[in-house]
This record gives sequence, C-alpha cells and structure tokens, in this order.
Amino acid sequence: METAQSNTSSERPGRSSNGWPVLGVALVALAVATGLIVWGAVEVNVPLVVVGSVVAVVAVVFLAGLILVEPNEARVLQLLGGSYAGTLREPGLRWMNPLNSRRKITTRIRNHETARAKVNDADGNPIEISAVIVWQVEDTARAVFDVDDFEEFVAVQTEAAVRHIAGSYPYDGALESISLRQNADQITTELSAEVHARVQSAGVRVIETRINQLAYAPEIAQAMLRRQQAGAVIAAREQIVQGAVSMVGTALERLEAEHTVSLDEDRKAVMVSNLLVVLCGDQSAQPVLNTGSLYQ
Repeated sequence: METAQSNTSSERPGRSSNGWPVLGVALVALAVATGLIVWGAVEVNVPLVVVGSVVAVVAVVFLAGLILVEPNEARVLQLLGGSYAGTLREPGLRWMNPLNSRRKITTRIRNHETARAKVNDADGNPIEISAVIVWQVEDTARAVFDVDDFEEFVAVQTEAAVRHIAGSYPYDGALESISLRQNADQITTELSAEVHARVQSAGVRVIETRINQLAYAPEIAQAMLRRQQAGAVIAAREQIVQGAVSMVGTALERLEAEHTVSLDEDRKAVMVSNLLVVLCGDQSAQPVLNTGSLYQ
C-alpha cells in the first residue's frame, strides 16, 4: 500500500528559555514604568512620561513571549504565522520569541473507536465490524502542516484499514485457513501495521489496535448460526466415530490376545455393530439379555 510522503521537515525543538526570570524582570519593569509615568505626570515632565511608556511597552512585549507548557503537551511555533520555528515540549513556564504564534497540540495517548461498518468478507458474506485504535501524536510538525485535520485523518484512515482487512479474510473458515473469528491476534497485528502505514504521514504513532465487535449482519445471522451449529455437530460426530472405532478395535484385540472368548467373523461383525451403536448413539442403548447360548 502506498502512503503519502511528507513535504515538511520533521519536528525539531523550538528555541526557548526559562520564563520565570523574564517574568520577574518584566514585572519590575512595569512597576518602574508606572512610577516614571506617574512622576512625569505630577512634575509635568514629558521625558519621564515618554521613558516610562517605552519601558512599559518593552515589558509588555517580553510578557507576550511567555508561554505555559503543560505535561504531555506541545506547542508548535510559527514565525509571524508563517515558517515553522520548532516545537516546545519541555513543561513549565517558557519564554520564546514574541513574534512566534503558537498552536497547542496534546501528545497524550488517545482512543478512537470506529463506527460499526457493514462489509462483505472474503466469502462475500455481509458482516458488521468495528475496532478501537490507541494512538499518539509523535511528530507535531507533520500533524500540523502535512494534513488539514490530523484527528479526522486518523479517523478516516482507520475506518478504511478496518474495511480493507475485513474484506481480505473470511469471517469463519477452515481450521488451516486464516479467518477473522479464529485468528484474532494475527488479524489485529496486521490491522495495526496497516493503520500505522496509513497515518504515519500525519506524524501519528499507532500503539495498539483491537477489534471490539465482529458479527454477521442481522439478515444472515440466523442462517450462519445454523451453519455453525451444523458444522459443530459434524465435527463432534467425526470425533465420536473415531473414538468408537478405536475402542472397538482395542476390545477385539484384547479378547483375542487374552483368549477370553473365540469369535468367528460373523460374530465379530455383530459385536462391532452393537458396540458402535452403543458408543455412537445419541441416547442410551436398551440392552437385550440373551439367556441362551451365544449362537441362539
């Protein structure tokens, strides 16, 4: 499967410094500016008012560069809203270029559950399937610049991957073949790989995927249930017959080996028939007692 290639450089750290010293200096500067402006107004001293105003503007500009980054959060910086200027991930109060715009991106682990989708499996049977994907933003630059809305992108690509996987395998198949119902671990592993391939261009990392609902569509559910029940009955019958044949063979071998009783071929056939009826019957056999000889 082909995926879109990114045209944007990968995430890189943005330039910043500890914001607490800047905050302290800016607050002191604001206090000094306020004092100068008041003093200049009282003394009717225009230069003092001008100096106070300039100091106040500079302090406000420095305050505009302060930003609070929370844990498991990133801020994507753009110089004057244009070129990418890096990403801030270090939590705490940071100071950066005031001319940088900033966009908040959470890097917490998230869950997305797809809507219940009706898909035809590999055998053409309609099934209903939904899945849960656990994902996390890994590259904030790609998440912001390479797609319009990375959350919607993840949702759409996940649903597409679920539909593709559901249509690639039968719902229920033979024991030696891969099916959606019998090989859940292998199916979810393949689903994770396909979802990751589809969303990596958006800077997203897939942590886990799992199918949380899988069933035949309502219009064929009863028919398929009867088919499954019939298959189970046939499989059980095969196992019962194999066990009965083995038990009858063992019984004949021991009778001959221990010389318990001598049976001709006709009596062996009757014995085998009777034992198979007893062992393979659905109900308990009703014995008939023979009070005469073996041959009467």
